[in-house]
Amino acid sequence: MRKAGAILLASSLLAGAAPAAAQGLSKPERAIDRTVDAEFERSVALLARLVDQNSGTLNLQGVAKVGEMMRAELEPLGFVVSWKPMDAVQRAGHLIAVHRGKPGGRRILLIGHLDTVFEPGSPFQKFVRTGDKAEGPGAGDDKGGMVVMVAALRAMQAAGTLKDANIEIMLTGDEEDAGSPHSIARADLIAAGRRADVALDFEGLVIDGGKDMGSIARRSVTDWRITATGKTGHSSLIFGPDFGDGAINELARILAAFRKELPEPNLTFNAGVIAGGASAAIDESGNARAAGKTNIIAATAVATGDFRTLSVEQTARIRAKMESIVAAHAPGTDARIEFGEGYPAMAPTEGNKALLAALNGVNRDLGLAEMAPLDPLKRGAGDISFVAQDVDSLAGLGTYSTGDHAPGETVDLASIRRQAKRAAILITRLGAGRPARR
Repeated sequence: MRKAGAILLASSLLAGAAPAAAQGLSKPERAIDRTVDAEFERSVALLARLVDQNSGTLNLQGVAKVGEMMRAELEPLGFVVSWKPMDAVQRAGHLIAVHRGKPGGRRILLIGHLDTVFEPGSPFQKFVRTGDKAEGPGAGDDKGGMVVMVAALRAMQAAGTLKDANIEIMLTGDEEDAGSPHSIARADLIAAGRRADVALDFEGLVIDGGKDMGSIARRSVTDWRITATGKTGHSSLIFGPDFGDGAINELARILAAFRKELPEPNLTFNAGVIAGGASAAIDESGNARAAGKTNIIAATAVATGDFRTLSVEQTARIRAKMESIVAAHAPGTDARIEFGEGYPAMAPTEGNKALLAALNGVNRDLGLAEMAPLDPLKRGAGDISFVAQDVDSLAGLGTYSTGDHAPGETVDLASIRRQAKRAAILITRLGAGRPARR
């Protein structure tokens, strides 16, 4: 449930955006603009250090080392920094940093993550700069985002706008492969969202059609596993009264029914791995094995996949449809569907739209083009979705990059400048307001 007063907060953000836009950049905001440019090479150097420290999600020591590097950046800015170990879910932990400013001001939550998808065994390990581009593991996702965050906060400090700001930073150590159960792994993030009035996520900027886009929504992701079983025997007896359809045909029926009956706006669903035969299994890493013969009716068939939705309500509705389809067994078969924990949806609420309107006020004053809302089908799930039900949220304040999650991931270093300026001025303006009454 979203906080009472979220719509009031949205209205206050919209009302506050117009005067700032009319007046242009204030003196402190012009100082922010200059500082980000002046410290650009310092920001690139920080990015290089972060990228060169491997922090694949399962490299617990490496994730903790990146956390210490971020601590060294945040403590001089007046943040009280703590480390929350996540031994209980076999993950490194989270970095939490709190800056206490003027009492009664808006509480702003900044979200990023320390880990990458590249474990120590990956051959892709080093930061390599070529002009205004740089390759490296996590150069965009999300070490570029953390650099934007630091650059914005340093610029605010130089301009004198940080001292009064009430900011909490949550840098998770397992965004790429969240520990389970999420009730433990995301408890601190959810609690931070409930304390906040606004949440800003520093994962990557999306450019679509040559234009920077604003992310006011992210779809959920829920994993599923279907296990179908049938009576095995000689293939000449399939479809008969004693043996029925067999496990593979039952699984095929289910997937065909999904394709026919599930489609609706903002939904995607995918079967990623399938195995079937006299015996079949798919392990937790997605590796499949199966054995059988052409003349044996399949006893077992397994499929794994995911589905993505734009709201909690849509998730519940699609789950119910999938369960109903699976329950309608073909003769002589049985099947069950199991769902993973998944990431929740970040719906495109009025409050989120108001935050984008406030950001576009910043864009106008910086002489940048207005950012239209990004189609949520064009980006995946993320940590901000865990707080989006409780607080007005905006995603995509990190760097622009291409090839994320694959060797050759490349960050557009120039995007550090405009993203840090946008973030610093937006946080400054948000922090100057007062929260809506809850």
